[in-house]
Amino acid sequence: MTRAPGRLAIVLHSHMPYVEGFGTWPFGEEWLWEAIATCYLPLLDLLDAGAPLTLSLTPVLCDQLEAPGAIERCRAFLADVRPASHRLDADAARAGGGEAVARELARAATQYEEAHARLPADLLSALAPHAAWTSAATHAVLPLVATDAGVRLQVRTGVGAHRARFERPWRGGFWLPECAHAPWLEPLLEEVGVHATCVDFTDVFGAGDERHLRPLATAAGPLLVPIDRTTIELVWSSGGYPAAGAYRDYHHRSPRDHHPWAVDGSVYDSARASAQARADAADFVARVRVRVRAGGLCVFAVDTELLGHWWHEGPQWLAAVLDEAVGQDLEILHLEDALAQIDPAPPLQSYEGVTTWGTPRDLSTWSGPRVAPFAWRAREAELRVVRAGAAAPPRALRELLALQSSDWAFIAANALAGDYPERRAAGHAAALDAALAAGARADRALRNLAPHLQAGALTEP
Repeated sequence: MTRAPGRLAIVLHSHMPYVEGFGTWPFGEEWLWEAIATCYLPLLDLLDAGAPLTLSLTPVLCDQLEAPGAIERCRAFLADVRPASHRLDADAARAGGGEAVARELARAATQYEEAHARLPADLLSALAPHAAWTSAATHAVLPLVATDAGVRLQVRTGVGAHRARFERPWRGGFWLPECAHAPWLEPLLEEVGVHATCVDFTDVFGAGDERHLRPLATAAGPLLVPIDRTTIELVWSSGGYPAAGAYRDYHHRSPRDHHPWAVDGSVYDSARASAQARADAADFVARVRVRVRAGGLCVFAVDTELLGHWWHEGPQWLAAVLDEAVGQDLEILHLEDALAQIDPAPPLQSYEGVTTWGTPRDLSTWSGPRVAPFAWRAREAELRVVRAGAAAPPRALRELLALQSSDWAFIAANALAGDYPERRAAGHAAALDAALAAGARADRALRNLAPHLQAGALTEP
């Protein structure tokens, strides 16, 4: 088989809102412990083995991975909480005549025990050699931020934290939270050294257009790298690979939030699911080869947490994709390396809109009628902090960063966690008010959020 003329870049955007210390089951820091066990540890294995994957780590995720006591609480969750909850559900299933379900629950419990045994003492340091891209400090939807000063606070804090944490030289890769792009952001990104960022231009070019396979220059400097939704939707769509009957059903849950059933309703069979993952990996690579048969760069970008947490077999599928790419002679490159080998297309002349990878591809998920109060509250708070200028204490800046997280509106818009997002946003808004009132006397702490925040981050041009 001859090598495909085009290439594939796999970008894994790793992010978790600041949940460490803010609640436990069912909504809170256990989201992070689950992601560590099911997503980050399997991914670390692939990266350490040399997989050419582009890893994006949000600063707010890194804040939590290095928070005092966080990994110790994760260890307790993996060693005690999850095995015990599996046993309770298995006992209940067995008592009700569900022996097959009980066996699957007992098998699944061992995965947490294995994760406990493999968890490094310092997970962030283990990921550090692979940390390529960074993002805004707390994953704010930047086109919804009210002022240039507010954007600078998010972007400078995020880039500064990445540079302070990691010895690997940063090559300017910056993940726009929610792929939310507007042309007026580009000069602000250029200020901090951003070289490239991903955008979703599906509604600009049209689905399947060849222009998605080439980065775009901008007048301000940063390259815009279109993600290829045609390829992404092979995985991330209602009819994508995770919908196959053999895979674990994320939505069918036991009383203690376990998943012993397959999508087709049968008791989950891990061997059957693994075979399906290998078949889907072969199909994916074959389709990407067709997509780049005339050349170009196909950028497959997804949330890391999709692979393992939402789609249990995702890490197996990804490992199989890497193997299939060798067998089918499809070149996979780190995105930075691929961009160094491609001449960008000239800047767009007529595009002035806002795009995201939301549904639809605008700002509705984070500012539509259902969640508009989240956007207005964050913008109003930002204007008060900007008005305070140099008098705004660090605690107020940290509470503003926390309030601006895209996650609260997203979780609320999709009804994923009851009133948790509203409680979090309201709590940060109230703490911000208290910090502004206290002035220089305000406590600097917000657990470990934005520990690298610099004085003057809001006010310096």
